[in-house]
Amino acid sequence: MGQIGIWQIIIVAVVILVLFGRGRISEMMGDFGKGVSSFKKGLNDDEKPVDDSSTRITGPGVDTPPVNETKSTEPVDKNA
Repeated sequence: MGQIGIWQIIIVAVVILVLFGRGRISEMMGDFGKGVSSFKKGLNDDEKPVDDSSTRITGPGVDTPPVNETKSTEPVDKNA
């Protein structure tokens, strides 16, 4: 008791094969493999060093002239 024998593994494998069918099991294993490779790719993407030259801070006062936010339709009198 407490040990799983070869016959129990074979019976479980046959029941799973009958329930899901051969095509469905191979399809699930393919999806599982794609998931594992996607996970590994995600881990490798996180380990790549960040290139600081590609990220640039922009905003008012940083390499751009200030923007006049007031919009007036009246002409401005410079003599006043």
